[in-house]
Amino acid sequence: MTRTIIESKTRTAVIGFDEPFCVIGERINPTGRKKLAAELEAGDFSSVEADALAQVAAGAAVLDVNAGVVYNSNPNPNETEPPLMRQMIELVQGLVDVPLCIDSSVPAALEAGLEAAHGRPLLNSVTGEEERLEYVLPLVKKYNVPVVAISNDDTGISEDPDMRFAVAKKIVERAADFGIPAHDIVVDPLVMPVGAMASAARQVFTLVRRLRDELGVNTTCGASNISFGLPNRHGINNAFLPMAIEAGMTSAIMNPIALPVKASEIAAKRAEVAAAGIVLPEGMDDESFCRIFGLGSTRARPGKEMEAIMAANFLMDHDPHGGNWIRFNKAPPKPGEATAGRGGRAGARRRRG
Repeated sequence: MTRTIIESKTRTAVIGFDEPFCVIGERINPTGRKKLAAELEAGDFSSVEADALAQVAAGAAVLDVNAGVVYNSNPNPNETEPPLMRQMIELVQGLVDVPLCIDSSVPAALEAGLEAAHGRPLLNSVTGEEERLEYVLPLVKKYNVPVVAISNDDTGISEDPDMRFAVAKKIVERAADFGIPAHDIVVDPLVMPVGAMASAARQVFTLVRRLRDELGVNTTCGASNISFGLPNRHGINNAFLPMAIEAGMTSAIMNPIALPVKASEIAAKRAEVAAAGIVLPEGMDDESFCRIFGLGSTRARPGKEMEAIMAANFLMDHDPHGGNWIRFNKAPPKPGEATAGRGGRAGARRRRG
């Protein structure tokens, strides 16, 4: 069976057909995050540090690191991104020991990340574009690392799944010319938003099966793309991920955490409760209040997508005896108690008195 090995200095993550689904945490990425982009330009890495720790605590096996911020002071990413990538890789691997995924469209930033990373990181990414193939594949060979192969080429992203398969096949064959084995290629078949293309999910499931059966490669995707632009995106993601796992998808680049409830949301709900004449115990803390009224938690915790993945792992017999599922569902500590293990998960069952 195909196994893609990703390593840090001390830990190994395996992507494989008979392995638990590999979650690659996506949050260390300034794309679409103005606050993070501004922090990075100012040399402030506090959000990067928090996101690294929270994603690993939520169950991410690998962390994606993307330094793609366009500085106001210098809009040329070819100059600014390589040193920033090196700095971010060094920072993150100093905080957590999980393997990393080096994510950039700037070739020099990919190499800067490879030079700084310990172990055997995942490189993200190569496409079927000739220029990209000619630059990235020699890097993959030189550093002996696995790579994400995205199924688009010089013609763009095709809506035809057969074309996307053909691009993936081309990349696998070109990689073989460089002596790169298929088990070091993780194909992203490109998930389209189901709100824009009704057949998007079915296309991906069919593609994943073909990639597994015909090319023998592992697969990944940007999981949240499927629900883009739709209400209750978590509900769609929660259904999509187990279905993709059953089809043979072996990893996803995604957000593993549910973000803390904002103070403004807690205040608004407290006002609503008071207006309804509900009397709360004196001194009820915000965490207890959030849990009682279904707001979530004041702490970052594993998201509902992680719950769906853990359940799918158990049902697919990738979690022997359900040990990970049982640990995932242990009741979180009460406010003021010492935190043990992961804890803080929304929807965890309560201990009986």
